[in-house]
Amino acid sequence: MILYNVTVSIDPGIEKDWLRWMREIHIPDVMATRLFVDHKIFRLINEVEGGRTYAIQYFALDINDIDAYLRDHAPRLRQMVTDRYGEKALSFRTLMEQVI
Repeated sequence: MILYNVTVSIDPGIEKDWLRWMREIHIPDVMATRLFVDHKIFRLINEVEGGRTYAIQYFALDINDIDAYLRDHAPRLRQMVTDRYGEKALSFRTLMEQVI
């Protein structure tokens, strides 16, 4: 199992809209690629002052699915987030492999 984790720092002024949009639009679009088998969204409890931080986790069966997502879908889906929220939603991504 491979975890594709997207950590996002959100401007408090867009938090409710961003969370709704993620649940109703963006995450369903990502899952519609059929390259992930599950997803979860977490809010960090020990945040830095002045913003909210979320971790959106997508689970893939193997690295080939991640490679296909990054090549064929990620650029378009990332651009949609940038077009909608710009600098008010800053993110970074990490890949993790389940070992146990």
